[in-house]
Amino acid sequence: MGPSPQPPTHSSTPPATPSSGPGPGSPAAPSAPVDELDARIVRLFAAEPRIGVLEASRRLGVARGTVQARLDRLARTGVVRGWGPEVEPAALGYGVTAFASLELRQGAGHEAVARHLAGIPEVLEAHTITGPADMLARLVARSNADLQRVIDEVLAFDGIVRISTVIALATQVRPRVVPLLSRAAEGAPG
Repeated sequence: MGPSPQPPTHSSTPPATPSSGPGPGSPAAPSAPVDELDARIVRLFAAEPRIGVLEASRRLGVARGTVQARLDRLARTGVVRGWGPEVEPAALGYGVTAFASLELRQGAGHEAVARHLAGIPEVLEAHTITGPADMLARLVARSNADLQRVIDEVLAFDGIVRISTVIALATQVRPRVVPLLSRAAEGAPG
């Protein structure tokens, strides 16, 4: 696990840090309640990642120290995992997205497979799952032929016995969490 994210400070914009902290495959953090102010702060930083804490406090109508303390708490509790930019793989030339179901050799261990997958840049995420497969990974490639190269690289690990891949034709709902944050804030005590 990498260093914890550093929330933006009053004089700077949010630093571009890799996502870290609790997430799929890691022990879950205790549920951290969020309220409407937390949700407003995160929505603002999600919409304008380069905004500074001072400007955010002006727009939200709350003290700079309040915004900074809330950001610090949200980062410390794992609600906010990072402040980095969202990168579009297609804009980098990786226009093919695929989802791969992986069946693992009994006794291979999910952690060893996860380490192997983490070493392949085209594996954007991987999850341990229930059902007929053991893991699900999201892959990107430059072309269908390049996808075959990525699949071969995934299969190069002895602990993976079978891979079944489907290619995404279009993304209908992009990865998002802001609506979930709003829903969580609705149920917050206060």
